Amino acid sequence: MASTVTLLEKTTTAFRSDDVADKALGSPTMKHLLLGRSKGAGDTVDMAKRCCEHRHELVSYDALPEFLKHNEFILDYYRSEWPVKQALLSAFAVHNETINVWTHLIGFFVFLALTVCAATMVPTETSVSHSATSTALTHNSTGGNPMILTSSYTTVGAAVAMQAPPTRNASFLVEQELAAPSPSSGHIIHRVARWPFYAYLCGAMFCLLMSSACHLLSCHSEHASYVLLRLDYAGITGLIVTSFYPLVYYTFLCDPFPLSLYLGFITVSGAAAVAVSLLPVFESPGLRWARAALFACMGASGLVPIAHKLLVFGARPEAVQTTGYEMAMGGFYLAGVVVYGARVPERWMPGRFDLVGHSHQLFHALVIAGAYAHYHAGLVYLSWRDMEQC
Repeated sequence: MASTVTLLEKTTTAFRSDDVADKALGSPTMKHLLLGRSKGAGDTVDMAKRCCEHRHELVSYDALPEFLKHNEFILDYYRSEWPVKQALLSAFAVHNETINVWTHLIGFFVFLALTVCAATMVPTETSVSHSATSTALTHNSTGGNPMILTSSYTTVGAAVAMQAPPTRNASFLVEQELAAPSPSSGHIIHRVARWPFYAYLCGAMFCLLMSSACHLLSCHSEHASYVLLRLDYAGITGLIVTSFYPLVYYTFLCDPFPLSLYLGFITVSGAAAVAVSLLPVFESPGLRWARAALFACMGASGLVPIAHKLLVFGARPEAVQTTGYEMAMGGFYLAGVVVYGARVPERWMPGRFDLVGHSHQLFHALVIAGAYAHYHAGLVYLSWRDMEQC
C-alpha cells in the first residue's frame, strides 16, 4: 500500500513538471529561443524589416518630434529621424523639403560658375589708333570733345562692358574705333583689389550650401538639427556681411575713415548675430519674427553707406547704376523676409502647398534673385575702380 502511494506521488509530480514545461514552451518567445523554429525566426526578421521600413516613411506634422516642428501650416510629407544615408538619398525623392534643397544647391553651382567667370575676366584699356586720335584732336579744336579711351572686361564666353559712348562731336572714325577696337590696340591696366568681390561670392556660396545641407540632413536627429541650423544662420549672416564689402570698399577706396568705419561695423554686427544664433532659444518657432527682424536690420543698415555714396558720387553713372542694383537686391531680400515671417501662402490654405509653393521655397528663390542682382553691382564697381583709382 505504501509503495502504491509513493508511485502515485511520483506520477503526479512528473505530470506537473510536464505542464510547467508545456506552458513555458507555449510562449512564442520561449519557443523561438529554446526550440529555434525556423518559422518563428522568419517572423522576427520580417517584423524588424517592417520597423526599419516604417522609419523611412514620410509622416504628418502631428507625428514629428518637437525639434522638427517649425511650420504647422505644412501638414504632411515630413522625414523624421532618418539615418544619414537615407537622408542624403532623399535629395532625389519627393518630400516637403525637396525644392528647398535643390533651389539653393543649384544656386550654389550657379554662383560657383559666376565666380569662375569673374576670375577669367581681364580688364583692358582700349586706345584709339593714331589716325583716329589726330582726327579727334582736329574736331576737338573746333569745339568737339571726343572720348578716346574706354574700358571693357573680356572673358571666354562672356563679356561685361562698361564702355562710355563717344560724344556727339566725335568723328565717325573715332566711333568705329570705340565700337570695335582691335585686339592689338589694347593693353592690360592695373587692377583694383578683388578680395571684397570674391569675399561676397564666397559668402553667397557658403550661405546657399549650408542652407541646402540643413534642409537635407536636419531630419536625422535633434543634435544634427541644432548644428545645421546654426550653420544655416551663420550662412545668412555671412551673405549679409559680405554684401557690404564691395559696396563699402570700392565706394570709399580713397577715403580710409568711412571705409574702416563701415567695414568694422558690419563685421562686428555679423559676429554678434552669429553669437546670438548659438542660443538654443533662437530657433524656436515663436521667435520666427525675431530672427527675421535681426537679419532685416542688418541688411537695412546698408542704407547708410549707400546714402553716403550718393552724396559723394551722386553725379557719377556708376554710383547710380550700382545703387539701382542694390535697391533691387534689398527689395528681393525684404520680400523674402516678409514671406518667411508671414508663412504665406500656406497659412491661407494649410496642406495645399506642402510640396510646392510654400513660403520657404519662395524665400529661397528671392534670396538667389537678390544675390544675383548684387553680383552685377560688383561688376560695375570693378569696372569703375579699374579705370579710376586713387
